[in-house]
Amino acid sequence: MGINQIQRITGAAAFVGAGCTLIELPLYFVYSGAPPDANVLTRCLLGMIGLTLFVVFMSGLAAVVRHRDPERAWFGSLAAAAGTAWLTVTFVSTGLEVGAVIAAPEPIDPTITVTGTYILYGTVSRLLEGLFLVAFAIAVTRWLPRWCGVTGGALAAVNFAFVPSLFFGNTPADFYAANGWGTTATVGGLTMLWLFAIGIALYRSAPKGTDQYGLSATSTRPSLIAARNRR
Repeated sequence: MGINQIQRITGAAAFVGAGCTLIELPLYFVYSGAPPDANVLTRCLLGMIGLTLFVVFMSGLAAVVRHRDPERAWFGSLAAAAGTAWLTVTFVSTGLEVGAVIAAPEPIDPTITVTGTYILYGTVSRLLEGLFLVAFAIAVTRWLPRWCGVTGGALAAVNFAFVPSLFFGNTPADFYAANGWGTTATVGGLTMLWLFAIGIALYRSAPKGTDQYGLSATSTRPSLIAARNRR
């Protein structure tokens, strides 16, 4: 499979996965109390579909960076590793929510009842997402539009700002709580919007012709040309 096709698949996986997750997020705010099981199971299923597509994105990202900018291949691998770790944590958190809802004899609010997800959705996810975003911003600077790296760095700072939220209780209605709507839904929603845009950028920037040297068709930077000539 050619690198251009891999880049298009990677981009498509990102924006479709983000789309699934953006549909999921509003379902958290439909009910003021404990939501019915169908609500929780539906939103978790949408989330898991999105996460599965993000696995494709992470794998493809490492491959694309390795071809587009060999000098920064390590940052691409770091972004993929941190991103996959974040996805694993989110899969576990979702599984804990679903298991608790299935086992409960009456409707529960898993964002409060399932205490194991507090730090997983909060501080742990913020650290891993932040690391992913920093590595991504460095890895793509020379072959994707400039805004991709700039917004990635800015969003990383937002994620790191919520790392101390574990000191501020467990009330979901509190913006900065460990499981608060700012720490989880707001930052998560911003990340999904960003991934949606990044997916489109990846898809649209893939050259339509044969990419013989694995470099962006618009790249003219000397370091990339030198990397091509060394092959």
